[in-house]
Amino acid sequence: MSDPVSSPAEELNRAIEEASPALHKALSPLGRRAVFPQDIPFQAGQARSKTYNGTIGQITDGHGGAVPLPSMASALGGMDPEDRNRALLYSPVQGIAEVRSLWRAWQRRGLGDGGGDGAGDRALSTLPTLTVGLTHGLSLVADLFAGAPDGRPRAVAVPYPFWGNYRQAFALRTGARIVTAAAYRGGRFNPRALEEALDAADLAPGEPAIAVANFPSNPGGYSPTEEERAEVVASLADVAEERPLVVVSDDAYAGLVFEDEIPSRSMFWDLQGVHPNLVPVKVDGATKEFSFFGGRVGFITFPFAPESAIAEALESKVKCLVRAGVGSPVAASQAVLLAALRSDDAADQVEAVRRLLAGRYRVLRDALAEIDHDFLQPLPFNSGCFALVELGERPRQAGLLADAARRHLLESEDTGLVSIGESFLRIAHCSVDEASLPELVRRLERGVRELCG
Repeated sequence: MSDPVSSPAEELNRAIEEASPALHKALSPLGRRAVFPQDIPFQAGQARSKTYNGTIGQITDGHGGAVPLPSMASALGGMDPEDRNRALLYSPVQGIAEVRSLWRAWQRRGLGDGGGDGAGDRALSTLPTLTVGLTHGLSLVADLFAGAPDGRPRAVAVPYPFWGNYRQAFALRTGARIVTAAAYRGGRFNPRALEEALDAADLAPGEPAIAVANFPSNPGGYSPTEEERAEVVASLADVAEERPLVVVSDDAYAGLVFEDEIPSRSMFWDLQGVHPNLVPVKVDGATKEFSFFGGRVGFITFPFAPESAIAEALESKVKCLVRAGVGSPVAASQAVLLAALRSDDAADQVEAVRRLLAGRYRVLRDALAEIDHDFLQPLPFNSGCFALVELGERPRQAGLLADAARRHLLESEDTGLVSIGESFLRIAHCSVDEASLPELVRRLERGVRELCG
């Protein structure tokens, strides 16, 4: 007897193959199998407008309204009744429709189309699908694309040093292999790092691969110049000449750019249309863009027209994986985000947070410019929440490792930083008061000098 879910999955896969053969080739075995089942959420959606609706297992007043504990309802007392009701009931698996629509308009601001579809083929985007934060979004991308049909670990290129949780999201969960190349060379950003990593990955001809483009970057706090962006795009197009390439545009820190000449638009838009084998996938969310760290509201967006067959196929697959992992996204967080997205001055509120961080960035930049480069080498940074410093020649000669420096700073300098690999220390200026940053840098340099003898 045939598997009853195979036919719907095959239909979705055909829709993907017709619109994007490269993306179809890049699907993992799980990605090929995934299809949103016609079980409880599907059937409840069909019954939503019915007078007698006994489908979904959530406690209501019998007329679709929530029955919250009074103390919980009081905590949400600032919301209007409709939004409070939304916050207390299940969210649709794909997310609340108004949240998705307004987030899409937010993503597309500045494209010249007022949030619609008038910017042409180079600015297509599906209706974003909700995730439980950006890490969940990255994990869903890994589920869709990181497992290889032949059992060979899929290569995922990430410039080094990188955010450690990429290992868990891609390698640990799916068996993919992280391949790297230096993000910086000679103290400068290396725009061809992703290409270099994949060139050295021993890939078979035509074997699909994944690249992660994270700008502004974590841990580096760097966004490329226009010239560097063009080189990043050209290098990825070169890779796509040889194989299907899914480029994950990790836009966690989107918009947090502090130098006027540095573009702040997502690489997702630049990568569209450059090669049929290159498919960007945008992962973003309210965590940093709206300073909503506890909300855990993220989104996955694909470079296709809304309501197209491929958009619907990909949404079905993402919904299946969301349903299997977390059931549905958090409704209360979406209701809070909705209040911000509806606000007439949302952009001004977001800009106020950017200006706060810009002030810290400038103070840290100036303080790092004064340190002795024999001990610490600041790497270029211009955006995001971080700065990265590399241990200099003196610490290397002394055999000092970054984690030993980190532990010494904790014990002797009352200072906490993050060590990465053997040589790097990350400063999260986003969480330090502006006035305290010069002292943090003084303690950092003093601690490293002490360990060098």
